[in-house]
Amino acid sequence: MKYAVVQLPGESSGAAKGAPPERPWLRHSACALLGLRPALAQHTALEHAAFRKWAADCMCIVEIGVAEGVSALALREEMAEDATLYLIDPFHLSRIPPLNFVKRVAQRTVNSSLRGKVVWIEKFSQDAARGWKESIDLILIDGDHAEASVERDWQDWSRFVRPGGAAIFHDARVFDNGWTTPNYGPVKLVDRLFRSGGAPGWTIAEEVHSLFVIQRNK
Repeated sequence: MKYAVVQLPGESSGAAKGAPPERPWLRHSACALLGLRPALAQHTALEHAAFRKWAADCMCIVEIGVAEGVSALALREEMAEDATLYLIDPFHLSRIPPLNFVKRVAQRTVNSSLRGKVVWIEKFSQDAARGWKESIDLILIDGDHAEASVERDWQDWSRFVRPGGAAIFHDARVFDNGWTTPNYGPVKLVDRLFRSGGAPGWTIAEEVHSLFVIQRNK
C-alpha cells in the first residue's frame, strides 16, 4: 500500500487515520521512509476521489501545502499527460533539516507516478506568488490554516486561476464525524467569503467532507 487515507467513524473499509494508539511513534515520517507504514493522507477517500476528478485533464495545477504528498499524487495521476504540477511547501518544520523525512516521503510518494511534470517550490506560498505568471487550471489551498493565512493565499493566488478553473480549500467544512470545527481558519474564511456572496465571479461547485470547491465563472 502506497498511502493510507483518513477513515471516519462508522466506515468499514479504508486505512485508519494515523498510527494505532499503542504505537503513536509510527506517525513519524521516518517510519514511512523506512517502509514501516504507508504515506499518510490528511484527507478521506471521498476527498481523494474529488482531487482526482477536479485534476482530470488540467494542464497547470498548484498545491499549497504538500505534507507527505498523497493529495499531490491524486492530482498527478489524473492531470493531463503533459501537464505541470507545482508543489509549494517550505518543509520548514523538520527537527532534523538535513534529513527532512516529510519532504523525502512526499517526493517518493509523488514520484510513484510519472505523469506529466512536477516542480517543487520550497518557499512559503506568499513568496512563491511573487513573480508568478502561469495561468492556473486548479489550485488546492492547504497550507497554514490560520484564517488570515488562508485569506492571504486566496488573495495572492486566485487572480491566476483562469476562467472556468477551480480552487479547492481543504479543512474548510464542518461535516458529520469529521475533524473540523467552526473555529477552523479555512471554515471561517469560506463561510465569510463565499457563503455570503463576498466573492463575485466565483460559484460554489462542490462540497465533499472537508473540501470546499469553487469555480471561476467563464
